[in-house]
Amino acid sequence: MKVFISQPMSDKTDNQILAECSKAISKITELYPKKEIEIIDSFFERAPHDAKPLWLLGRSFEALSSADLAYFIGDWREYRGYMLEHKACKDYCIHTIEE
Repeated sequence: MKVFISQPMSDKTDNQILAECSKAISKITELYPKKEIEIIDSFFERAPHDAKPLWLLGRSFEALSSADLAYFIGDWREYRGYMLEHKACKDYCIHTIEE
């Protein structure tokens, strides 16, 4: 099962982002103990420094397109991009879990 983790990243350090992601992976593994889990990389560490939000959203949609499940972390409802990812999941029948 391919899993996309959606998490707000603005104003967070790389370590904070990776720690939240690690917790999400643990939770997903608990929820689906008999499934082989593949995490889709949605943390674009090498994104251009001046990357615009729409560029990042495009990369996210590309990654999301291969997901079987999308796991939404934290206050994702407060950000346009994460709301669009969630809507895309609903519109294109990708199962979602909201933390």
